[in-house]
Amino acid sequence: MGKDSTTSKKKADTGAKAFKADAITQAVLDHFAEISAIPRKSGNEAQIRDFLVKWAEKHKFAAEVDQVGNLIVRIPASKGMEKRKGIVLQGHLDMVCEKTPDSNHDFFHDPIRLVYDGEWLKADHTTLGADNGIAIAIAQCLMTDSSIKHPAVELLFTVEEETGLTGANGLKPGTLNGKYLINIDSENDNVFTVGCAGGKDTHIELDLDYEEVPNDYVAMQLMVGGCTGGHSGENIVNERANAIRVLARVLHRIREHTDVRLIGVLGGTAHNAIPRDAEATFYVPVSESDKVAEIVAGNHETIRSEFTVTDPGLRISLKTLHQTPDRRAMLSYISLRVLDLIIAIPHGVAARSTEMPHLVETSSNLAKVWVNEGRLFVLTSQRSSVMSRRDAITARIEAVARLGGARYHSGNGYPSWRPDFNSALLKKCCEIYESLFKEKPRVEAIHAGLECGLIGNLHPGMQMISLGPTIRNPHSPEEKMFLPSLPKVYSLLKNILAEL
Repeated sequence: MGKDSTTSKKKADTGAKAFKADAITQAVLDHFAEISAIPRKSGNEAQIRDFLVKWAEKHKFAAEVDQVGNLIVRIPASKGMEKRKGIVLQGHLDMVCEKTPDSNHDFFHDPIRLVYDGEWLKADHTTLGADNGIAIAIAQCLMTDSSIKHPAVELLFTVEEETGLTGANGLKPGTLNGKYLINIDSENDNVFTVGCAGGKDTHIELDLDYEEVPNDYVAMQLMVGGCTGGHSGENIVNERANAIRVLARVLHRIREHTDVRLIGVLGGTAHNAIPRDAEATFYVPVSESDKVAEIVAGNHETIRSEFTVTDPGLRISLKTLHQTPDRRAMLSYISLRVLDLIIAIPHGVAARSTEMPHLVETSSNLAKVWVNEGRLFVLTSQRSSVMSRRDAITARIEAVARLGGARYHSGNGYPSWRPDFNSALLKKCCEIYESLFKEKPRVEAIHAGLECGLIGNLHPGMQMISLGPTIRNPHSPEEKMFLPSLPKVYSLLKNILAEL
Protein backbone atom coordinates (compact mmCIF):
# COMPACT_ATOMS: atom_id res chain seq x y z
CA MET A 1 0.00 0.00 0.00
CA GLY A 2 1.31 3.45 -0.91
CA LYS A 3 2.48 5.77 1.84
CA ASP A 4 -0.22 8.34 1.02
CA SER A 5 -3.18 5.94 0.93
CA THR A 6 -4.61 7.06 4.28
CA THR A 7 -4.62 10.70 3.22
CA SER A 8 -6.22 9.81 -0.07
CA LYS A 9 -8.94 7.79 1.62
CA LYS A 10 -9.84 10.85 3.69
CA LYS A 11 -10.04 12.91 0.52
CA ALA A 12 -12.27 10.35 -1.14
CA ASP A 13 -14.56 10.07 1.89
CA THR A 14 -14.89 13.83 2.19
CA GLY A 15 -15.57 14.22 -1.51
CA ALA A 16 -18.21 11.51 -1.47
CA LYS A 17 -20.45 13.71 0.67
CA ALA A 18 -20.52 16.31 -2.10
CA PHE A 19 -22.43 13.96 -4.42
CA LYS A 20 -25.92 13.05 -3.25
CA ALA A 21 -26.28 9.42 -4.25
CA ASP A 22 -29.40 7.34 -3.80
CA ALA A 23 -29.10 4.01 -2.00
CA ILE A 24 -28.53 1.94 -5.13
CA THR A 25 -25.94 4.32 -6.58
CA GLN A 26 -24.12 4.41 -3.26
CA ALA A 27 -24.11 0.61 -3.17
CA VAL A 28 -22.53 0.54 -6.63
CA LEU A 29 -19.93 3.11 -5.55
CA ASP A 30 -19.18 1.12 -2.39
CA HIS A 31 -18.52 -1.97 -4.51
CA PHE A 32 -16.39 0.08 -6.87
CA ALA A 33 -14.34 1.42 -3.95
CA GLU A 34 -13.64 -2.17 -2.83
CA ILE A 35 -12.62 -3.12 -6.36
CA SER A 36 -10.41 -0.01 -6.65
CA ALA A 37 -8.53 -1.02 -3.52
CA ILE A 38 -7.31 -4.18 -5.29
CA PRO A 39 -4.48 -3.81 -7.85
CA ARG A 40 -5.58 -5.29 -11.18
CA LYS A 41 -3.07 -4.42 -13.86
CA SER A 42 -3.42 -6.63 -16.92
CA GLY A 43 -1.82 -9.98 -16.12
CA ASN A 44 -2.20 -9.34 -12.39
CA GLU A 45 -5.88 -10.19 -11.95
CA ALA A 46 -5.58 -13.08 -9.48
CA GLN A 47 -6.32 -10.94 -6.43
CA ILE A 48 -9.48 -9.34 -7.83
CA ARG A 49 -10.64 -12.70 -9.16
CA ASP A 50 -10.17 -14.34 -5.75
CA PHE A 51 -12.09 -11.47 -4.17
CA LEU A 52 -15.02 -12.09 -6.52
CA VAL A 53 -14.93 -15.85 -6.00
CA LYS A 54 -15.34 -15.24 -2.26
CA TRP A 55 -18.19 -12.82 -2.98
CA ALA A 56 -19.90 -15.47 -5.09
CA GLU A 57 -19.44 -18.12 -2.43
CA LYS A 58 -20.88 -15.78 0.20
CA HIS A 59 -24.06 -15.45 -1.87
CA LYS A 60 -24.11 -19.16 -2.78
CA PHE A 61 -23.52 -18.51 -6.49
CA ALA A 62 -21.64 -21.15 -8.48
CA ALA A 63 -18.25 -19.80 -9.58
CA GLU A 64 -15.60 -21.30 -11.83
CA VAL A 65 -12.29 -20.18 -13.25
CA ASP A 66 -11.41 -21.41 -16.73
CA GLN A 67 -8.03 -22.43 -18.13
CA VAL A 68 -6.93 -18.86 -18.97
CA GLY A 69 -8.19 -17.23 -15.77
CA ASN A 70 -11.63 -15.95 -16.77
CA LEU A 71 -14.24 -16.03 -14.00
CA ILE A 72 -17.77 -17.29 -14.68
CA VAL A 73 -20.40 -16.86 -11.95
CA ARG A 74 -23.75 -18.57 -12.54
CA ILE A 75 -26.90 -17.22 -10.86
CA PRO A 76 -30.13 -19.23 -11.14
CA ALA A 77 -33.31 -17.67 -12.49
CA SER A 78 -35.80 -15.95 -10.22
CA LYS A 79 -38.94 -17.95 -9.47
CA GLY A 80 -41.21 -17.96 -12.51
CA MET A 81 -38.37 -16.88 -14.88
CA GLU A 82 -36.80 -20.30 -15.33
CA LYS A 83 -38.01 -20.83 -18.92
CA ARG A 84 -36.72 -17.53 -20.28
CA LYS A 85 -33.53 -17.32 -22.30
CA GLY A 86 -30.44 -16.83 -20.18
CA ILE A 87 -28.49 -13.56 -20.09
CA VAL A 88 -24.74 -13.02 -19.85
CA LEU A 89 -23.51 -9.84 -18.16
CA GLN A 90 -19.90 -9.32 -19.20
CA GLY A 91 -16.97 -7.12 -18.29
CA HIS A 92 -13.22 -7.47 -17.77
CA LEU A 93 -11.15 -7.71 -14.61
CA ASP A 94 -8.12 -5.69 -15.67
CA MET A 95 -7.52 -1.98 -16.17
CA VAL A 96 -5.13 0.24 -18.10
CA CYS A 97 -2.48 1.54 -15.71
CA GLU A 98 -1.43 5.08 -16.65
CA LYS A 99 -0.16 7.81 -14.34
CA THR A 100 1.23 11.32 -14.55
CA PRO A 101 5.05 11.67 -14.47
CA ASP A 102 4.95 13.16 -10.96
CA SER A 103 2.94 10.26 -9.49
CA ASN A 104 4.70 7.62 -7.38
CA HIS A 105 1.75 5.23 -7.60
CA ASP A 106 2.66 1.53 -7.72
CA PHE A 107 0.01 -0.32 -9.75
CA PHE A 108 1.16 -3.68 -8.39
CA HIS A 109 0.59 -2.74 -4.74
CA ASP A 110 -1.26 0.56 -4.24
CA PRO A 111 -5.03 1.03 -4.29
CA ILE A 112 -6.51 3.48 -6.77
CA ARG A 113 -7.16 6.66 -4.82
CA LEU A 114 -10.64 7.92 -5.65
CA VAL A 115 -11.34 11.65 -5.89
CA TYR A 116 -14.92 12.98 -6.01
CA ASP A 117 -15.24 16.20 -7.96
CA GLY A 118 -18.89 17.28 -7.90
CA GLU A 119 -20.75 14.97 -10.26
CA TRP A 120 -17.55 13.33 -11.52
CA LEU A 121 -15.41 10.59 -10.02
CA LYS A 122 -11.69 10.68 -10.84
CA ALA A 123 -8.46 9.21 -9.49
CA ASP A 124 -5.44 10.86 -7.92
CA HIS A 125 -3.04 11.28 -10.89
CA THR A 126 -3.79 7.81 -12.30
CA THR A 127 -6.33 6.09 -14.47
CA LEU A 128 -9.56 5.55 -12.57
CA GLY A 129 -10.25 2.00 -13.73
CA ALA A 130 -13.97 2.60 -14.25
CA ASP A 131 -12.99 0.93 -17.51
CA ASN A 132 -13.99 -1.70 -16.55
CA GLY A 133 -14.27 -1.99 -12.78
CA ILE A 134 -17.65 -0.29 -12.83
CA ALA A 135 -19.06 -3.25 -14.80
CA ILE A 136 -18.07 -5.56 -11.96
CA ALA A 137 -19.61 -3.26 -9.34
CA ILE A 138 -22.90 -2.91 -11.25
CA ALA A 139 -23.13 -6.67 -11.79
CA GLN A 140 -22.54 -7.35 -8.11
CA CYS A 141 -25.33 -4.97 -7.12
CA LEU A 142 -27.78 -6.31 -9.69
CA MET A 143 -27.30 -9.90 -8.61
CA THR A 144 -27.78 -9.14 -4.91
CA ASP A 145 -30.74 -6.78 -5.38
CA SER A 146 -33.76 -8.72 -4.08
CA SER A 147 -36.16 -6.41 -5.93
CA ILE A 148 -34.91 -7.61 -9.34
CA LYS A 149 -36.50 -10.53 -11.16
CA HIS A 150 -34.33 -12.11 -13.83
CA PRO A 151 -33.80 -15.26 -15.91
CA ALA A 152 -30.66 -17.35 -15.40
CA VAL A 153 -27.67 -15.01 -15.43
CA GLU A 154 -24.01 -15.71 -16.07
CA LEU A 155 -21.43 -13.14 -15.05
CA LEU A 156 -18.39 -13.39 -17.30
CA PHE A 157 -15.34 -11.46 -16.11
CA THR A 158 -12.40 -11.84 -18.47
CA VAL A 159 -8.66 -11.31 -18.01
CA GLU A 160 -6.17 -9.22 -19.95
CA GLU A 161 -8.75 -7.45 -22.10
CA GLU A 162 -6.63 -4.32 -22.24
CA THR A 163 -3.51 -6.06 -23.57
CA GLY A 164 -5.11 -7.98 -26.44
CA LEU A 165 -8.44 -9.53 -25.36
CA THR A 166 -6.52 -12.55 -24.09
CA GLY A 167 -9.30 -13.84 -21.85
CA ALA A 168 -12.01 -13.67 -24.48
CA ASN A 169 -9.60 -15.22 -26.98
CA GLY A 170 -9.03 -18.17 -24.63
CA LEU A 171 -12.68 -18.81 -23.89
CA LYS A 172 -13.80 -22.30 -24.88
CA PRO A 173 -16.79 -22.78 -27.23
CA GLY A 174 -19.99 -23.50 -25.37
CA THR A 175 -18.76 -22.12 -22.04
CA LEU A 176 -21.82 -19.89 -21.81
CA ASN A 177 -25.46 -20.99 -21.84
CA GLY A 178 -27.02 -17.54 -22.20
CA LYS A 179 -28.56 -16.50 -25.51
CA TYR A 180 -28.21 -12.76 -24.88
CA LEU A 181 -24.97 -11.00 -23.96
CA ILE A 182 -24.85 -7.53 -22.43
CA ASN A 183 -21.33 -6.16 -22.38
CA ILE A 184 -21.00 -3.36 -19.79
CA ASP A 185 -17.95 -1.73 -21.36
CA SER A 186 -19.35 1.20 -23.35
CA GLU A 187 -18.83 4.75 -22.18
CA ASN A 188 -21.92 6.85 -22.96
CA ASP A 189 -25.13 6.32 -21.00
CA ASN A 190 -27.35 7.20 -23.97
CA VAL A 191 -25.66 4.84 -26.45
CA PHE A 192 -26.16 1.22 -27.38
CA THR A 193 -23.06 -0.14 -29.07
CA VAL A 194 -23.71 -2.91 -31.58
CA GLY A 195 -20.36 -3.18 -33.38
CA CYS A 196 -16.66 -2.55 -32.91
CA ALA A 197 -13.34 -2.60 -34.71
CA GLY A 198 -11.00 -5.54 -34.90
CA GLY A 199 -7.34 -5.10 -34.10
CA LYS A 200 -3.81 -6.38 -34.49
CA ASP A 201 -0.45 -5.46 -32.91
CA THR A 202 2.93 -5.38 -34.61
CA HIS A 203 6.28 -5.73 -32.81
CA ILE A 204 9.34 -4.27 -34.57
CA GLU A 205 12.95 -4.91 -33.62
CA LEU A 206 16.07 -3.24 -35.04
CA ASP A 207 19.69 -4.14 -34.22
CA LEU A 208 21.84 -1.15 -33.31
CA ASP A 209 25.56 -0.47 -33.67
CA TYR A 210 27.48 1.68 -31.20
CA GLU A 211 30.85 3.42 -31.07
CA GLU A 212 32.77 5.85 -28.89
CA VAL A 213 31.83 9.45 -29.70
CA PRO A 214 34.52 12.13 -30.10
CA ASN A 215 35.56 14.10 -27.03
CA ASP A 216 34.14 17.31 -28.46
CA TYR A 217 30.57 15.93 -28.31
CA VAL A 218 28.19 16.71 -25.44
CA ALA A 219 25.29 14.57 -24.19
CA MET A 220 21.79 16.06 -24.09
CA GLN A 221 18.30 14.89 -23.17
CA LEU A 222 15.17 15.88 -25.08
CA MET A 223 11.82 15.39 -23.35
CA VAL A 224 8.26 15.63 -24.61
CA GLY A 225 5.50 15.58 -22.00
CA GLY A 226 2.12 16.91 -20.98
CA CYS A 227 0.31 15.42 -23.97
CA THR A 228 -3.36 14.55 -23.45
CA GLY A 229 -3.04 10.95 -24.61
CA GLY A 230 -6.12 8.79 -24.30
CA HIS A 231 -7.66 5.67 -25.79
CA SER A 232 -6.04 4.73 -29.09
CA GLY A 233 -9.43 3.79 -30.53
CA GLU A 234 -11.92 6.20 -29.04
CA ASN A 235 -9.61 9.23 -29.06
CA ILE A 236 -7.64 8.64 -32.26
CA VAL A 237 -10.18 10.81 -34.13
CA ASN A 238 -9.32 13.78 -31.91
CA GLU A 239 -5.91 14.23 -33.61
CA ARG A 240 -4.11 14.45 -30.29
CA ALA A 241 -0.34 14.70 -30.20
CA ASN A 242 1.67 11.48 -30.07
CA ALA A 243 4.68 12.23 -27.86
CA ILE A 244 6.88 9.71 -29.70
CA ARG A 245 6.20 11.33 -33.06
CA VAL A 246 6.78 14.81 -31.64
CA LEU A 247 10.09 13.63 -30.17
CA ALA A 248 11.26 12.13 -33.48
CA ARG A 249 10.15 15.22 -35.37
CA VAL A 250 12.26 17.54 -33.21
CA LEU A 251 15.25 15.21 -33.36
CA HIS A 252 14.97 15.15 -37.13
CA ARG A 253 15.08 18.95 -37.21
CA ILE A 254 18.23 18.85 -35.08
CA ARG A 255 19.66 16.17 -37.38
CA GLU A 256 19.09 18.46 -40.38
CA HIS A 257 21.45 20.97 -38.81
CA THR A 258 24.11 18.82 -37.14
CA ASP A 259 25.28 15.30 -36.39
CA VAL A 260 23.10 13.44 -33.84
CA ARG A 261 24.29 10.26 -32.11
CA LEU A 262 21.44 8.64 -30.23
CA ILE A 263 22.05 6.92 -26.90
CA GLY A 264 18.48 5.81 -26.28
CA VAL A 265 14.80 6.59 -26.84
CA LEU A 266 11.82 5.81 -24.63
CA GLY A 267 8.13 6.57 -24.98
CA GLY A 268 4.62 5.21 -24.53
CA THR A 269 3.22 2.74 -22.02
CA ALA A 270 0.55 0.52 -23.63
CA HIS A 271 -0.57 -0.67 -27.06
CA ASN A 272 -4.00 0.91 -26.63
CA ALA A 273 -2.96 4.30 -25.25
CA ILE A 274 -1.81 7.31 -27.26
CA PRO A 275 1.68 8.12 -25.90
CA ARG A 276 1.74 11.13 -23.58
CA ASP A 277 5.47 11.21 -22.76
CA ALA A 278 8.70 10.41 -24.59
CA GLU A 279 12.38 11.17 -24.21
CA ALA A 280 15.70 10.65 -25.95
CA THR A 281 19.33 10.99 -24.92
CA PHE A 282 21.92 11.80 -27.58
CA TYR A 283 25.27 13.39 -28.34
CA VAL A 284 25.87 16.46 -30.54
CA PRO A 285 29.04 18.48 -31.17
CA VAL A 286 29.72 20.90 -28.31
CA SER A 287 30.03 23.72 -30.84
CA GLU A 288 26.42 23.13 -31.93
CA SER A 289 24.79 22.85 -28.50
CA ASP A 290 23.52 26.45 -28.47
CA LYS A 291 22.04 25.99 -31.93
CA VAL A 292 20.37 22.76 -30.80
CA ALA A 293 18.77 24.62 -27.87
CA GLU A 294 17.56 27.28 -30.31
CA ILE A 295 16.03 24.63 -32.60
CA VAL A 296 14.23 22.96 -29.69
CA ALA A 297 12.86 26.28 -28.43
CA GLY A 298 11.57 27.17 -31.88
CA ASN A 299 9.95 23.78 -32.37
CA HIS A 300 8.42 23.99 -28.91
CA GLU A 301 6.49 27.10 -29.91
CA THR A 302 5.60 25.79 -33.37
CA ILE A 303 4.37 22.38 -32.25
CA ARG A 304 2.51 23.75 -29.24
CA SER A 305 0.62 26.08 -31.56
CA GLU A 306 -0.42 23.10 -33.70
CA PHE A 307 -1.92 21.30 -30.70
CA THR A 308 -3.35 24.24 -28.75
CA VAL A 309 -6.85 22.73 -28.70
CA THR A 310 -6.06 19.05 -28.24
CA ASP A 311 -2.93 19.17 -26.06
CA PRO A 312 -2.75 22.48 -24.18
CA GLY A 313 -0.24 21.02 -21.71
CA LEU A 314 2.26 19.82 -24.33
CA ARG A 315 5.82 20.78 -23.47
CA ILE A 316 9.20 20.12 -25.08
CA SER A 317 12.34 20.60 -23.02
CA LEU A 318 16.08 20.09 -23.39
CA LYS A 319 18.87 19.76 -20.90
CA THR A 320 22.59 19.10 -21.04
CA LEU A 321 23.84 15.93 -19.34
CA HIS A 322 27.15 16.73 -17.68
CA GLN A 323 27.66 13.15 -16.51
CA THR A 324 27.06 10.04 -18.62
CA PRO A 325 27.94 6.39 -17.87
CA ASP A 326 30.18 6.14 -20.96
CA ARG A 327 30.89 7.78 -24.29
CA ARG A 328 29.17 5.19 -26.44
CA ALA A 329 26.31 6.07 -28.76
CA MET A 330 24.72 4.78 -31.95
CA LEU A 331 26.58 5.32 -35.18
CA SER A 332 25.47 8.40 -37.07
CA TYR A 333 23.71 6.47 -39.85
CA ILE A 334 22.08 4.12 -37.33
CA SER A 335 20.75 7.12 -35.41
CA LEU A 336 19.24 8.44 -38.64
CA ARG A 337 17.75 5.02 -39.42
CA VAL A 338 16.07 4.95 -36.01
CA LEU A 339 14.56 8.41 -36.52
CA ASP A 340 13.47 7.61 -40.07
CA LEU A 341 11.80 4.39 -38.94
CA ILE A 342 9.87 6.10 -36.15
CA ILE A 343 8.72 8.96 -38.38
CA ALA A 344 7.76 6.67 -41.27
CA ILE A 345 5.50 4.39 -39.22
CA PRO A 346 1.90 5.56 -39.78
CA HIS A 347 -0.09 6.89 -36.84
CA GLY A 348 -3.63 8.21 -36.64
CA VAL A 349 -6.77 7.92 -38.73
CA ALA A 350 -6.18 6.08 -42.01
CA ALA A 351 -9.78 5.90 -43.28
CA ARG A 352 -13.33 6.73 -42.28
CA SER A 353 -16.33 4.48 -42.80
CA THR A 354 -18.26 5.09 -46.01
CA GLU A 355 -21.38 3.59 -44.39
CA MET A 356 -21.18 5.66 -41.20
CA PRO A 357 -19.07 8.77 -42.02
CA HIS A 358 -18.81 9.82 -38.37
CA LEU A 359 -17.05 6.52 -37.58
CA VAL A 360 -13.31 5.97 -37.99
CA GLU A 361 -12.91 2.78 -40.00
CA THR A 362 -9.13 2.21 -39.91
CA SER A 363 -6.33 3.63 -37.77
CA SER A 364 -2.94 2.86 -36.29
CA ASN A 365 -1.26 3.84 -33.05
CA LEU A 366 2.51 4.22 -32.70
CA ALA A 367 2.28 3.01 -29.12
CA LYS A 368 5.70 2.34 -27.59
CA VAL A 369 9.38 2.69 -28.37
CA TRP A 370 12.38 1.74 -26.26
CA VAL A 371 16.01 0.64 -26.47
CA ASN A 372 17.37 -2.37 -24.62
CA GLU A 373 20.58 -4.40 -24.95
CA GLY A 374 21.58 -2.96 -28.28
CA ARG A 375 18.19 -3.18 -29.97
CA LEU A 376 15.38 -0.77 -30.75
CA PHE A 377 11.88 -2.03 -30.02
CA VAL A 378 8.70 -0.49 -31.44
CA LEU A 379 5.09 -1.52 -30.75
CA THR A 380 2.22 -0.46 -32.96
CA SER A 381 -1.49 -1.22 -32.74
CA GLN A 382 -3.85 -1.26 -35.72
CA ARG A 383 -7.67 -1.18 -35.75
CA SER A 384 -10.35 -1.46 -38.41
CA SER A 385 -13.98 -2.46 -38.69
CA VAL A 386 -13.03 -4.06 -42.03
CA MET A 387 -10.63 -6.96 -41.49
CA SER A 388 -9.02 -6.71 -44.93
CA ARG A 389 -8.13 -3.08 -44.20
CA ARG A 390 -6.81 -3.95 -40.75
CA ASP A 391 -4.49 -6.41 -42.47
CA ALA A 392 -3.62 -3.89 -45.20
CA ILE A 393 -2.42 -1.21 -42.77
CA THR A 394 -0.54 -3.90 -40.83
CA ALA A 395 1.20 -4.90 -44.09
CA ARG A 396 2.10 -1.24 -44.62
CA ILE A 397 3.74 -1.04 -41.19
CA GLU A 398 5.59 -4.28 -41.85
CA ALA A 399 6.83 -2.82 -45.16
CA VAL A 400 8.17 0.26 -43.37
CA ALA A 401 9.99 -1.99 -40.90
CA ARG A 402 11.42 -4.07 -43.74
CA LEU A 403 12.64 -0.98 -45.60
CA GLY A 404 14.29 0.18 -42.37
CA GLY A 405 16.17 -3.11 -42.02
CA ALA A 406 14.14 -4.20 -39.00
CA ARG A 407 12.53 -7.49 -38.07
CA TYR A 408 8.81 -7.60 -37.30
CA HIS A 409 6.07 -9.86 -36.02
CA SER A 410 2.33 -9.21 -36.13
CA GLY A 411 -0.01 -11.15 -33.88
CA ASN A 412 -3.19 -12.91 -34.92
CA GLY A 413 -5.29 -10.03 -33.64
CA TYR A 414 -9.00 -10.15 -32.92
CA PRO A 415 -12.07 -9.83 -35.13
CA SER A 416 -14.43 -6.93 -35.57
CA TRP A 417 -18.00 -7.19 -34.34
CA ARG A 418 -20.32 -6.66 -37.28
CA PRO A 419 -23.45 -4.67 -36.35
CA ASP A 420 -26.88 -6.30 -36.45
CA PHE A 421 -29.26 -3.37 -36.41
CA ASN A 422 -32.27 -5.72 -36.66
CA SER A 423 -31.64 -7.95 -33.66
CA ALA A 424 -34.53 -8.65 -31.28
CA LEU A 425 -32.25 -7.77 -28.33
CA LEU A 426 -31.50 -4.32 -29.71
CA LYS A 427 -35.16 -3.68 -30.49
CA LYS A 428 -36.22 -4.64 -26.96
CA CYS A 429 -33.48 -2.60 -25.31
CA CYS A 430 -34.44 0.46 -27.37
CA GLU A 431 -38.11 0.03 -26.33
CA ILE A 432 -37.13 -0.18 -22.66
CA TYR A 433 -34.82 2.84 -22.92
CA GLU A 434 -37.50 4.99 -24.58
CA SER A 435 -40.10 3.93 -22.01
CA LEU A 436 -37.81 4.83 -19.10
CA PHE A 437 -36.18 8.03 -20.36
CA LYS A 438 -38.67 9.40 -22.94
CA GLU A 439 -36.04 9.68 -25.66
CA LYS A 440 -34.42 7.45 -28.24
CA PRO A 441 -30.96 6.03 -27.52
CA ARG A 442 -28.14 6.38 -30.02
CA VAL A 443 -27.24 3.11 -31.73
CA GLU A 444 -23.73 2.96 -33.12
CA ALA A 445 -20.57 1.03 -33.74
CA ILE A 446 -17.27 2.21 -32.23
CA HIS A 447 -13.64 2.37 -33.29
CA ALA A 448 -12.41 0.42 -30.30
CA GLY A 449 -12.06 -3.22 -29.37
CA LEU A 450 -14.77 -5.03 -27.46
CA GLU A 451 -14.83 -8.68 -26.54
CA CYS A 452 -18.21 -9.24 -28.16
CA GLY A 453 -16.75 -10.26 -31.51
CA LEU A 454 -14.69 -13.06 -30.00
CA ILE A 455 -17.41 -14.25 -27.63
CA GLY A 456 -20.05 -14.19 -30.37
CA ASN A 457 -17.86 -16.25 -32.69
CA LEU A 458 -17.69 -18.96 -30.03
CA HIS A 459 -21.44 -18.92 -29.38
CA PRO A 460 -23.30 -18.83 -32.72
CA GLY A 461 -26.71 -17.18 -32.57
CA MET A 462 -25.93 -15.18 -29.42
CA GLN A 463 -27.39 -11.65 -29.64
CA MET A 464 -25.17 -8.95 -28.15
CA ILE A 465 -25.24 -5.33 -27.11
CA SER A 466 -22.86 -3.09 -25.18
CA LEU A 467 -23.76 -0.26 -22.81
CA GLY A 468 -22.42 1.51 -19.76
CA PRO A 469 -22.21 4.71 -17.71
CA THR A 470 -20.58 7.83 -19.10
CA ILE A 471 -16.78 7.76 -18.89
CA ARG A 472 -14.45 10.37 -20.32
CA ASN A 473 -10.75 10.05 -21.27
CA PRO A 474 -10.28 6.33 -20.59
CA HIS A 475 -6.73 4.97 -20.71
CA SER A 476 -5.31 8.23 -19.36
CA PRO A 477 -4.91 9.87 -15.93
CA GLU A 478 -7.74 12.20 -16.98
CA GLU A 479 -10.24 9.32 -16.90
CA LYS A 480 -13.43 10.26 -15.06
CA MET A 481 -16.94 8.85 -14.62
CA PHE A 482 -20.17 10.87 -14.61
CA LEU A 483 -21.89 9.81 -11.39
CA PRO A 484 -25.50 10.68 -12.40
CA SER A 485 -25.17 8.15 -15.23
CA LEU A 486 -24.88 5.27 -12.74
CA PRO A 487 -28.54 5.18 -11.57
CA LYS A 488 -29.65 5.58 -15.19
CA VAL A 489 -27.66 2.57 -16.37
CA TYR A 490 -28.63 0.55 -13.31
CA SER A 491 -32.34 1.21 -13.90
CA LEU A 492 -31.93 0.30 -17.57
CA LEU A 493 -30.22 -3.00 -16.79
CA LYS A 494 -32.73 -3.82 -14.07
CA ASN A 495 -35.59 -3.46 -16.54
CA ILE A 496 -33.78 -5.35 -19.30
CA LEU A 497 -33.22 -8.30 -16.95
CA ALA A 498 -36.90 -8.29 -15.99
CA GLU A 499 -38.36 -7.95 -19.48
CA LEU A 500 -36.17 -10.09 -21.74
